[in-house]
Amino acid sequence: MHIPDGFLSPQTFLPAAALAVPAWMYAVRRVAAQLDEQTIPRLAVLTALAFVLTTVMIPLPGGTSGHLLGVGLLALAFGIWPAFLAYSLVLLLQALLFGAGGITSLPVNALIMGLLGAALAVGLHGLLRRWHAATAQVVAVWLSVLLSATAMALVLGAQPLLATDDAGRPLFFPFTAAVTVPAIVLPHLLIGLGEGLLTWMILRMAGPRRSGAMP
Repeated sequence: MHIPDGFLSPQTFLPAAALAVPAWMYAVRRVAAQLDEQTIPRLAVLTALAFVLTTVMIPLPGGTSGHLLGVGLLALAFGIWPAFLAYSLVLLLQALLFGAGGITSLPVNALIMGLLGAALAVGLHGLLRRWHAATAQVVAVWLSVLLSATAMALVLGAQPLLATDDAGRPLFFPFTAAVTVPAIVLPHLLIGLGEGLLTWMILRMAGPRRSGAMP
């Protein structure tokens, strides 16, 4: 679900950077103030796991691919801001080491998959956990993946409307939301469910969620 460089117009990635930079600064302050020596190694281990999950590409119809995110796992274990910061690092390393995603697209990828994905996972889990704890974890992560995929599809689908040449041809990503939404969202119905189940299994093995995890 990474957006690579060259797919997004400056009208998209510059405003995203203006939002992402202060969000990263705020996340650094929150994490530095609230994480302790016992939590940091656990965060490092699960961040490494998220990095591995994002490197396993699942072939999809149309010549593209999808992957598990791991941000829901980070969010349910540590809260929104540690998850956002850790996942932003994952995206940066992916872009620098493997060319997955990109530098100009990093703010958009981080905001959609890292911040939005983490916030949705935590918020949905908070609404559902009184119903059934295990099911809440699975459904919260599943829906957070679906909604993040939908946001990503809409951002890509908006590119032909944002930047065209004098003849009306798209300068960046050429397909509208009518193509991107089904192409991205439908496969993530299964990818998100798989990630929800994997998150539940990992959290079950890892023990109870750390008390006082940041929202």
